[in-house]
Amino acid sequence: MTAFAELLTTGIYVPEREVSNDELRARFAKTAPDFVDKVEAASGIKTRWYAPDDWSTSDLALRAARDALNRASLTPEDLDLIVLGTDTPDYITPATSVVLQLKLGAHRAGTFDVGCACASFPTGLMTAAGLIASQPGIQTVLVVGAYMMHRLADPSDPMVFFYGDGAGAAILQGAEAPGLMKGAFLADGQYARHWGIFSGGTVEPASAASVAEGRTQVRLTEKYPSEINDEGWPKLMRSITEQNELQMEDVDLAIFTQVRRSTILKVGAELGIPEPRLPMVMGKWGYTGSACIGMALHDAIVQGRAKPGHLVTLVGSGVGYNQAGVALRLTEALKGG
Repeated sequence: MTAFAELLTTGIYVPEREVSNDELRARFAKTAPDFVDKVEAASGIKTRWYAPDDWSTSDLALRAARDALNRASLTPEDLDLIVLGTDTPDYITPATSVVLQLKLGAHRAGTFDVGCACASFPTGLMTAAGLIASQPGIQTVLVVGAYMMHRLADPSDPMVFFYGDGAGAAILQGAEAPGLMKGAFLADGQYARHWGIFSGGTVEPASAASVAEGRTQVRLTEKYPSEINDEGWPKLMRSITEQNELQMEDVDLAIFTQVRRSTILKVGAELGIPEPRLPMVMGKWGYTGSACIGMALHDAIVQGRAKPGHLVTLVGSGVGYNQAGVALRLTEALKGG
């Protein structure tokens, strides 16, 4: 049994249909004329991409999973486990991961979902690494983050600005030295009602009334204080580096949830991490929620910004709120860059 896990490869899927900020400006010209300009300036989001109308989240995950497998020269039958992170599942139940297992043809793999919004990808990586280290029968794990929130939103709500479709994947394998290193979590349930889909579960089962009144669609009910990320991300980064006996200057790339460029730059300045070491992909793919950290990691690898020997931190922040972060040392096992 191996004692650690390392990153073997990554994968990605970005849909074909582009929905530009100009398209949204036209849509909201009368109802929210200044919204797109205002949010674009702070977020750095220039566009987003939508999947076909007859697709579900598992279809996005499937394409990213196939990309990762191809880059690693693996087949679906090589997988021992699939971990899928999303807050836009195909169904309330069953798990979207088991739908992905069927579509992928990974008949030997077990599966489970992680549902902590944009913190799901680092949470999934840490969980997979722990299982690899403790379970001899689990040595090759596919972790996927996928997001299709625009399908669960009211198209007349300006907040659709933030909902782009996409998926990012990673394959971990057992290793003799740590690739996935120690991580950390934060959460605060007092913000659980700030942003979400509040009808369709056991608190309020879906009904004709809740559908008509829009409670089965995603809604921002109260703005989050900026301190959640301004303070939470540095706290996670300091915890990660301290636990792994690292200095902040050892971090080659720090990847954060890709929702607001201004926040990433502010946190980077506080931590002494300059902009070139802060990958950002929201300008070309928009905000992709549960998928964005995996997509940003993949982009850094294929662009040659993240290479074997580099130390990369992944910090995710999602509604609830949930936050999670982990350090990743890329090894010579990395394929597909």
